[in-house]
Amino acid sequence: MSVLSKKIGIDPGTSTLRAYVKGEDVFNEPSHAADRAVTAEMLQHLIGKVQGRIRMFRPEVMISVPAGAPSPARRAVTEAAMSAGARQVWLIDKPLAAAIGAGLPIHESRGVAVCDIGGATTEVAVISLSGMVVARSIAVGGKRFDEAIAAHLQMDVTAAERLKVAIGAALPLDEPLREGEITSNDIAAAVAEPLQLIVAAIRDLLAEAPTRLAADVADRGIVLTGGGAQLRGLDRYIAMHAGIPCALAENPQNSVVRGTGLALENFEVLKRNQAYLR
Repeated sequence: MSVLSKKIGIDPGTSTLRAYVKGEDVFNEPSHAADRAVTAEMLQHLIGKVQGRIRMFRPEVMISVPAGAPSPARRAVTEAAMSAGARQVWLIDKPLAAAIGAGLPIHESRGVAVCDIGGATTEVAVISLSGMVVARSIAVGGKRFDEAIAAHLQMDVTAAERLKVAIGAALPLDEPLREGEITSNDIAAAVAEPLQLIVAAIRDLLAEAPTRLAADVADRGIVLTGGGAQLRGLDRYIAMHAGIPCALAENPQNSVVRGTGLALENFEVLKRNQAYLR
């Protein structure tokens, strides 16, 4: 790959905009898209930062999109990236990117499952032979956790988010973490409802999946990705309530963007998947 012409993987998250370039660290910064739309200005800013001063060749770009995104939304993202200076643009469904970034063996015929908890949404999918077989998306994510904590403890959302990061837990602890008068067990009680919705989505996904693939997932478990997956003990909570093994991906907040970059690097292998659009 030429230094002048780069392959860029992009995850335009609701709270953080991330990019991945082979041989370089993941780049991320806060996302300021008020309506969560992926704009040409946003992508131009990001592509420009990654390319640096030398922009002789336009980059190839892979962008993650929600699994249920309709065709008009997908076309809008593609056009925005082209307007931002991309030479070629490909799209990948976010759960598939998350699974690739987490190192799951998506090429196997046996089913694997991923649960990506972002800022505003959670997407779950069963994957086999490099494609999504079934997927579900719910409007529950890290921000919903913050709102639940704020409501339960009667504080503003900013303070709630800080507490979530500092002492937050999905399950009560024998020796709770403490921040003043508030403990991690208070946080666990506050987020119980949104966590139940995530568990319900996983159960619904497995009920919808073909029997053979659901059996594979029951055996192999589900992998958690996304920034929201970092809540302490969430893997144990899901294993307990969904009744399947659950593990947290390494660097879960970067699984999707890493997956977009790896998918672009191995594009010929994955090209048959219809999630990729020119």
